[in-house]
Amino acid sequence: MKPYSSFAIFFFVTIFTGISCKKDEVPTSPNSGRTIQFNLYTVEDFSNDDHNITFSLFIKTHTQKLFDSTLATMKIKDIPNEINKLIVLKKVPHDDGSDLSAGFVYTIENVGVSWHIDTISGGEPFKIIDFSFK
Repeated sequence: MKPYSSFAIFFFVTIFTGISCKKDEVPTSPNSGRTIQFNLYTVEDFSNDDHNITFSLFIKTHTQKLFDSTLATMKIKDIPNEINKLIVLKKVPHDDGSDLSAGFVYTIENVGVSWHIDTISGGEPFKIIDFSFK
């Protein structure tokens, strides 16, 4: 009788462990968010320009910044051409479906600051911000 009761206990423990360890699926959100692709390149010949330039990428709503990131400082002559462009793919954080603005702010050392800004409408799931530096 002892082997039969050990088998029954093992059987019930195995069944209850299997039931209690079942993983729940993570629910998928109907709004999976928007994605923005930032493209940075130049079609100009800046091979003799040794000025330092710093690019920042941003995404913002009318009231707050959602994303802000600065790329490493580089020489203007090192900005890649169109074939080798820098591509940054970013999912919009904390997306509430509102209209957005996104783009580049760049600072040329001892020269000044400028920017390239584009808009993303609320229903637009994917946007390419294409910036050819001139």
